[in-house]
Amino acid sequence: MSDATEANGTAGETEVAEPGRDTATTAEGTGGTVGRHVRVVLVDDHRMFRTGVQAEIGQTARTGVEVVGEAPDVDQAVAVITRTRPEVVLLDVHLPGGGGVEVLRRSAALMADPEQPVRFLALSVSDAAEDVIGVIRGGARGYVTKTITGSDLIDSIFRVQEGDAVFSPRLAGFVLDAFASTDAPPVDEDLDRLTQREREVLRLIARGYAYKEIGKQLFISVKTVESHVSAVLRKLQLSNRHELTRWATARRLV
Repeated sequence: MSDATEANGTAGETEVAEPGRDTATTAEGTGGTVGRHVRVVLVDDHRMFRTGVQAEIGQTARTGVEVVGEAPDVDQAVAVITRTRPEVVLLDVHLPGGGGVEVLRRSAALMADPEQPVRFLALSVSDAAEDVIGVIRGGARGYVTKTITGSDLIDSIFRVQEGDAVFSPRLAGFVLDAFASTDAPPVDEDLDRLTQREREVLRLIARGYAYKEIGKQLFISVKTVESHVSAVLRKLQLSNRHELTRWATARRLV
């Protein structure tokens, strides 16, 4: 089965937590769908994680969640979302092809549809402020981390379907601080040239991680890390990792 094909529920487990809301009224908490139904697309570049989430939330008779498609990268995500028109998309921040922000940019018309809006809920391992703020500015209705429990994730999906904004508790502060400030942070054109994955590699390089350590932490090969570093150096017009570290430190990215 292709990564972008519609998912039909394979076995697996995931510990996917947080928003801190009473889940007594969720489909799982009441032992049934209580009349609720939502069509969802999963977008994440790790197949095993998608399979685990599908197994956790996609038992429609129990949860009310119908997983109608999945995708591992930006291009396939946009294609699946456009074809299936789900009500909610669970979106990873770091994706091949430009990241979650690029999916949001290319889905702007679907989000703005007054009759059948597609809403996005970011589901990511990252809790970096720039990642949270970036996808919210891109149009996502919420952001939760992958430590979220299955019941809370189901609850968050339904809340987003209904138009609510949903955040893991600690992450909500990032958004409040960013949008409450009268002095919006200036746009960094150099940083904007980097994809979300390149930014993540950049931060780890600047913190002194070796390529092998970065690969292990991000679940990518050393060769892929090298490719990302080369792309970052080229886009920022830097010569080596020492210059890259100084660049990142000056922008308080470390």
